[in-house]
This record gives sequence, structure tokens and C-alpha cells, in this order.
Amino acid sequence: MGIINDNFMLYNDTGRYLYNTYAKNLPIIDYHCHLDPNMIATNIKFKNAYELFLASDHYKWRQMRSNGIDERFITGDGGDYEKWQAFAETMPLLIGNPLYHWTALELKRYFDIDEPLTEDSAASIWDKCGNMLQSDTFSSRHLIERSNVEVICTTDDPFDSLEPHKKIIEDGFSSKVLPTFRPDKAFDIQNPDFNSYIEKTGAKTYNELVSRLCERIEYFHENGCRLSDHSMSFVPFATGNAADIFEKKMNGKELSVKEAEVYKTDIMNRCAEAYAKHGWAMQLHIGALRNNNTRMFNSIGADSGFDSINDMCIAEKLAKLLDNLENYGALPKTIIYTLNPKDNYVIGAMIGNFQSAPVPGKLQFGSGWWFNDNRDGMTSQLTSLANLGILGRFVGMLTDSRSFVSYTRHEYFRRILCNLIGEWVEKGEYPRDEKALKNITEGICYYNAKKYFNF
Repeated sequence: MGIINDNFMLYNDTGRYLYNTYAKNLPIIDYHCHLDPNMIATNIKFKNAYELFLASDHYKWRQMRSNGIDERFITGDGGDYEKWQAFAETMPLLIGNPLYHWTALELKRYFDIDEPLTEDSAASIWDKCGNMLQSDTFSSRHLIERSNVEVICTTDDPFDSLEPHKKIIEDGFSSKVLPTFRPDKAFDIQNPDFNSYIEKTGAKTYNELVSRLCERIEYFHENGCRLSDHSMSFVPFATGNAADIFEKKMNGKELSVKEAEVYKTDIMNRCAEAYAKHGWAMQLHIGALRNNNTRMFNSIGADSGFDSINDMCIAEKLAKLLDNLENYGALPKTIIYTLNPKDNYVIGAMIGNFQSAPVPGKLQFGSGWWFNDNRDGMTSQLTSLANLGILGRFVGMLTDSRSFVSYTRHEYFRRILCNLIGEWVEKGEYPRDEKALKNITEGICYYNAKKYFNF
């Protein structure tokens, strides 16, 4: 038998009660993910278990490499079943890894399979999943509906057409699928592809680029967007003439680190002002050290499982960045995520400096992200926020995933949350107040995000 049962990850009576009474059946607001909106617009079907579980999941690829699997059977030209078999061989070794739990949840919730995935069970599970995937009830849209997802926010370049989002609305799909404005390519002036990207935008000067981005913010807003997202290895803050630096870069000249930081700071300020004007939430994902393996990056590209945690100091420049926006009345609702758990208390304390009416929890400490997307990481984020702020205003979990069966991660989070709250109650650290516990649990799992983003 498998490990998924009613009490999975719930180790106290209060936690079990809170999960089953309040958290379990709430809708999901997935306000940050990397699902391909075109796959939803076309209501794609998956031909086999590899396509559904493995084809776009770099979390799983990373562990397969750690198990000595040849790249041919991960992202290469190996057959789909061969890749599935290689992952099945890896699974029994993943004791303590959230991938073991996530995969077990995915198999149970979508295919009613309790049997652990192993080298011996790989073929039978492959066949059962394959047979079920032939049904229309396993298309991308049906998987979303079965997962009780109310809102999905994809991650989109400012100059994407958003045609898939429009089609989804025209089709009357029951779940909202909304774009998120992610201008990383316009921000990353040190990227070798920066000049070619800017040329595609039609901007000739820095002011034209800013104007184009603001026009696209308007366009995204008209199409339902209510969030932006910025990925940054470090927090930029420096002052100077961004227009001159932009011109220098477009003329093919090398920039200093300081010049790049000036540019990134200024364009962040310009965009944040527009976000605030539209009532958006700005997401800052801080601390990824990307593409560390040059040979593999050159071979198979980015987002393939070769990123890790950066360990730069962030506190001083983050404070200056937020303070500058606050002083100009341009600080939007902001969610700050850290990839390095050493910064949990930095962010937990920082958000308290810039809270203001009328938005409860205007600044948020984002959920355990990427390498923190596990029991220890989630618990550390939750307890850091509780120690330093108001956990009851937290906007909760997201998938940050490219997989249509990753919605079980919300269940995983909800179980961990309810167990933690239950532990505090049973230790006598919080009263057994039914109304308060209901409000906190339901708020974090669903209602806080619904109110905060105002989709």
C-alpha cells in the first residue's frame, strides 16, 4: 500500500480537524505558475505518463541525474517509456524528498493508484495511466477543473500577444486563466540577448522602452492581469542616468556592474509606479543562481535543473528599493520570495516596515519557493512569518510549476499548515477558538489571496 491516507502529514487531532473541516475542499487560487497558456487554450491531451509527469519537470530531472541516469533518458532522445522507467528506478531512493510525496499524491489523486512507483511497478502504472489518459477527462482543462482551481496566473513576457488567454475566455472555461507581466528580458541588460530583444520591441531610446512597457501594462491589465513578477539573483539599488546606460549598451559597449544596477533600479521604479497605479501586486523572486553548468546550458538551455541558491546579502538594498518607491507614493502591493532560507528573518522583518492601510498585509513574505518547496522550507517560512508578522494575513501557496498535476502541492501545503497550527493549539500556545482557527485556516488557504489580488 502507498503512503497517502486521510492522516498523511497530519500528526495531531487538531490539525486533522482543521484540514478536513476547513482546508480540504477550498478552491485553489494559483497566483504564480509556469503552465503554458496555449496548452490550456487548445485543451491538450497527454499521450502517456511521461508527457504528463516528466516532460517539463526539472525538479524530477535533477534527481534523476543525481541517480546517475544518462541524460538521454532525461531530456534526450530516449523513448518515453525508457525515461519513465528511469524515473521509477529513482523514486524508491527519494526518502525524505518532497518529490516522493508529490508523485504519490499525483498518482493517487488523478489515477487512484496507491502502489508506490518503483522499477517493478513502472510497467503496470504506465499502462494504467496510459489507458486513463485516453479519456477526455484527462485533458488539460479537465485536469484543472478536477483540481478545483478557480484562478491560474501564468507567467508571460510583456510583448506576448495573450491570444491563448483571450481564447480561453471566449470558450467560457470555468477557471480564470490570467496573464502575469514578467519583464525580465527588458530588465536584464547584462544578458547577451538584450539588444536583440529590445530591437524586437521597436524601442530606439530608453524613454521609448519605458513607454512601450507602460503600454503593455495597460494591455495586460485590460486582459485580466493583476500581478507582475521579477526574477533577480540580487536586489538592485543604485542611482544614475539610466538613459545614457541604455544607449551605451545598444551601441555595443560593455557596461560596468554599477551601470547595470543603475539601469535595473530605474526601470524597476518606472514599472512599479505603473503597477501601483493599476492596483497590481508586484512579485520579487530573489536569490536564484542560474545556469551554473555551462556545458549543459549550452546543450539543453535554461530551466533544465542546473540552477541553485545564491547567497548574496539583500537587506540594505531591498530596504532602499522599497523605501524609494514608498517615498514617491509608488510602492505597489508586493510579495517577496527568497530562495535562500538564511533571509527568512530579513524578509519577515522587512515587510513590517512598509505595511499601510487600506490593504491588510500589503507586503507579503512569499511562500517557500523552489528549493524551499518542502516540509522544512514551508514550516520555516510559516514560523518566520508568524514570529515577525501576521500569519493570519498570509496569501498562501502557489505551484510555481509547469505540470498540470502539480495542484496536489496545494494539498501538501494545506496539510503542513494545518498540522503546524494544530501543534501550536495542542501545546497550549493558542486557544482552541473555533471561529479564529476557521478564519486563519480558510484565509491562508483561499480567502486572503482572493481579497488581496482582487481578480
